[in-house]
Amino acid sequence: MSQSLAADSSSVDHHQNAASEFGQSRPKFIETGNRLNDPTQNPERKRSSGKQLPRIDTGEQTQLDGSLESPGGPTGPTGSVPPPAPPARPGGPANPAGKPLPPPPPPPRSTLPPVSPAEVRTPGATVGPTEPTPRSGIGSANQRWRGELPTVSDGSPPVPATGEEGALATAEEAEHDIAEEVTRSAPSWLLSLVIHLIVLLILALLTSPVPEGFQELVVEFGIAEEATEDATELDLSTPIMSDTIDAEVDALDDAMVETEIVDMFENVEAVEQAVIQPDQLGPGKVEISKPMFGGRSGAMRSALMAMYGATQETQEAVKLGLAWLKRQQTRRGYWRLDGPYDNGAGTENRCAATAMAILAFAGDGNTHLEGPYRQEVEKGVKALVAMQDRNGFMASDTRGNDRAYAQAQATIALCELYGMTKDSWLRAYAQRAIDYAFQAQGPNGGWRYRPREPGDTSVTGWYVMAIQSAMAAGLEVKDSQVRKVSTYLDSAAVYYGAGYSYQPGQNRATPAMTAEGLLCRQYLGWERGFAPMVDGVNLLQADAPFDINNHDVYYWYYATQVFHHFGGAPWKNWNDDMKVKLPALQIREGTERGSWAPQRDKWSIGGRMFTTCLSIYCLEVYYRHLPLYDQE
Repeated sequence: MSQSLAADSSSVDHHQNAASEFGQSRPKFIETGNRLNDPTQNPERKRSSGKQLPRIDTGEQTQLDGSLESPGGPTGPTGSVPPPAPPARPGGPANPAGKPLPPPPPPPRSTLPPVSPAEVRTPGATVGPTEPTPRSGIGSANQRWRGELPTVSDGSPPVPATGEEGALATAEEAEHDIAEEVTRSAPSWLLSLVIHLIVLLILALLTSPVPEGFQELVVEFGIAEEATEDATELDLSTPIMSDTIDAEVDALDDAMVETEIVDMFENVEAVEQAVIQPDQLGPGKVEISKPMFGGRSGAMRSALMAMYGATQETQEAVKLGLAWLKRQQTRRGYWRLDGPYDNGAGTENRCAATAMAILAFAGDGNTHLEGPYRQEVEKGVKALVAMQDRNGFMASDTRGNDRAYAQAQATIALCELYGMTKDSWLRAYAQRAIDYAFQAQGPNGGWRYRPREPGDTSVTGWYVMAIQSAMAAGLEVKDSQVRKVSTYLDSAAVYYGAGYSYQPGQNRATPAMTAEGLLCRQYLGWERGFAPMVDGVNLLQADAPFDINNHDVYYWYYATQVFHHFGGAPWKNWNDDMKVKLPALQIREGTERGSWAPQRDKWSIGGRMFTTCLSIYCLEVYYRHLPLYDQE
């Protein structure tokens, strides 16, 4: 009985030793934060001297008693070990020496006893070792490693592998063991470093300039099968050339030589710029390239100015007007509607003033990236986008009904600048602004002072121009909501579409609303020869010609665009008056030089900034927007 207990105790201790080694090879997250591994939290671990006992369920129950013995015998490799004293039984004699009784043996576990390692056997030997094998624990349990299973000999000697097959098998096993050992022992950062170095080496070889003599470069990575003492280094700097060419002359030195250069332009006389002649639309079809803003600079601008009747006076007036706008810009980049100039608006509207000034500069070809007024436009557009909230609304500081006009004008400015430059920085702001426009559209297809309010023709016209600018710039536009605008225009139309009222149901057309409605129809797809379009243009020409005695810059702005797109005799008649009379109204002296006074205008409440910007738009019409209809 004592021998059986000794065997059990030695087996358990051996399992504890093996379990301790096993636990050291497991990941660290099992050793930390586990109550089973804390001796202070687990009484069983206190008894096991801090060693971990892994619990492995093999699905079998094995009885640990004295009947299971290892090949080395029950007493172990070095002799017998005295068994622990048996525990005192109830009613039995007390321990006279007062010695502590040993703890009872642990319960049997569902583990198989380890198998002794394989040993070298001679031919004809029986199963079992010839001499005792050193043990790692106490008792009959031995440590078993992978691949160390005992073999049973049938009395015949083993046949060793010979020849090429044996050598190949040995080499493959050795290579496999080395690769596996390196892979398992190497830390993860070292493997990552090696992989990154290989990738960098490949990229360096691919991007390095290769001489003409180089044809192919093959790089192989791996473990060499045989060691080579004399390795040939690859020298990319000295390629082997099959053919050599001898220079007929010596190489030239890089010494600087002074020489005299003939001035090619010293005899060229200065030529004054020719005055632009009035327009005479000749016969033949005129093809003008798109997009909408393509004629604001370069050769296309010069051709359009000559074709549609711009003069030196119109260009000088635009130049003076832009210079006046530059002087009114604040240090923070925005413009004000109420000053600091004379005759400002009655209320402040920084959003509208900044947008209208930017549109004047952009109409003449200036952006935040190029043009003589690049810095002014850059500061202005940064101030404008700083006003925008996450929904795209920019007129939060504007009061009352002017918010809708300011928001629409700011949207046009952002869309035009993005369409002219394709600057990715500006795209998000422009897209957000046009998204807000569709969110604010009313149920009848138009726009008014508040979001989703039934529209009127005045506010709707500004938003239609914003949508067209967004479409020309390549922004995302909702076609279904664009078609709703035509539904609104139908409801506000009079004279079968030749005239338009301020709101649906009024049945009273005005020149300003008619011009604004016809411009929307032109952008929304009405053909030039469509009867309501022709009647509307003739109605404006007959009843509302350009007249400085009836000063209405708001009407002039829309009518100038309608006649310009329509072309022909109606445009020529309108332009003959506009290109002469409008520059004559410009202030040419004093601190307000370059502006247009608002006192006589029907919309004088808008102030000097309002009348100046709209007058500049009219004089930029020759190249500001490309004509919608082909001219015959």
